[in-house]
Amino acid sequence: MDIQQYEQKLWAAADKMRNNMDAAEYKHIVLGLIFLKYISDSFEAKHKELSENKLADPEDRDEYLSENIFWVPKEARWSHLKANAKQPNIGVLVDDAMDALERDNKALKGVLPKEYAKERLDKRRLGELIDLFSNITFDKDHSSRDLLGRIYEYFMGMFADAEGKRGGQFYTPRSIVRLLVNMLQPKPGMRIYDPCCGSGGMFVQSEEFIEDNAHSTNVAVYGQESNQTTWRLAKMNMAIRGIDAQIEYGDTLHNDKLPDLKADIVIANPPFNVSDWGGETLRNDARWAYGVPPTGNANFAWVQHFVHHLAPNGTAGFVLANGSMSSQSSGEGEIRKKLVEAGIVDAIVTLPSQLFFNTGIPACLWFISRDRANRKDKVLFIDGRNLGKMINRRNRELAEEEISKVADTYQNWREQNENYHDEPGFCKSANLAEVKEHDYVLTPGRYVGSEEVEEDDEAFEDKMAKLTKDLSDQFVKSHDLEAKIKENLKKIGYNL
Repeated sequence: MDIQQYEQKLWAAADKMRNNMDAAEYKHIVLGLIFLKYISDSFEAKHKELSENKLADPEDRDEYLSENIFWVPKEARWSHLKANAKQPNIGVLVDDAMDALERDNKALKGVLPKEYAKERLDKRRLGELIDLFSNITFDKDHSSRDLLGRIYEYFMGMFADAEGKRGGQFYTPRSIVRLLVNMLQPKPGMRIYDPCCGSGGMFVQSEEFIEDNAHSTNVAVYGQESNQTTWRLAKMNMAIRGIDAQIEYGDTLHNDKLPDLKADIVIANPPFNVSDWGGETLRNDARWAYGVPPTGNANFAWVQHFVHHLAPNGTAGFVLANGSMSSQSSGEGEIRKKLVEAGIVDAIVTLPSQLFFNTGIPACLWFISRDRANRKDKVLFIDGRNLGKMINRRNRELAEEEISKVADTYQNWREQNENYHDEPGFCKSANLAEVKEHDYVLTPGRYVGSEEVEEDDEAFEDKMAKLTKDLSDQFVKSHDLEAKIKENLKKIGYNL
């Protein structure tokens, strides 16, 4: 069974146990158990190794901390919970386990869910969940961590789908994250920042990209999240992945917990078109270097926050609603103009519809860079509206080859090498004079033109002769078919 089938089978079993519980509640129950299983298995694998060494003490906490393994007290070990899975007090035991983990591990303080003893959770089904996850072994080696991480992320995606609009608060679809990461191409030693990080998917994909391409996990990760339950998901996600991340809790725009950070990469999917973001209290904020954002829409507050946190050679890639490319209301057009004239708008990519679980609002990707010496008078436009394939009745997904095509186009253009060329209907490198002609509207469709159509040099008379012959042949076949139908009906006593 491959990993995709394994994920699907595991999800089907776990979801069956949900009964009538709301997906928003159930996800914390399930993801908390997966997290507990992982750190317990990592601990117990090390415990076994130490038990076999006569010179080591398997109950010495420092032995675990030195290898970045969480200390798991006896009452929180999975073996203890598994042995008591059928007991009526299993909910209390799981809550006690979570309390014990937070007590003995400072990094987990205030992070873990403690809702297992509540009356609305069926304790028989909780025991069945524990039995289900008991059949998966997550030890401390890299492949097991990847397996757990994949399952954790897959479950988050499925919960986001089940929750609909609310799901988008903590989860950005994997293919969009992969596109952003492949275009930004993070490298070892870089500082990566997401000020609205959700459950941390941008960090996971960035770390995977670095490991795949540079065989290193040396990365500095910084984030902030305003939703406390989502912040907890992110903290658990980072722990599972072994990513040393500084993720703060709070409203980034109003209480920036990382005010002095200058990042090499900013990568984000901020909430779209937020009208009640409290901008009236931030009219004189130092971040608004390109114009004060309107109080009725936070889009350009986010854009300028990203720019504010960019290092001298940094690049930001982020998702915004399509309106950000063309809106002229409340000063947004003037802010966009100043960003373009400052020479930091690098590229704009329009996305196909139906990529997101939580909104039908059309979206685009913005790339802003301070490292543009070789292309300072140009902007790349990519029209990706025709990309993607439907994966169910409601949602679309970008294929790997499509992600590679867009990312390669951007990288070749950034390097200004011979592999880049304008492709009608898909991409266009426009100079600032062209952008000015369009009144600083950045919609790619205005620049890329129409896709070239293969020339048809067949003469009209020849084409019509061929088409009429084909039509005549079809008429003959239809008459033959009509005759056979009438004959068969006559045999059973019906005349037409």
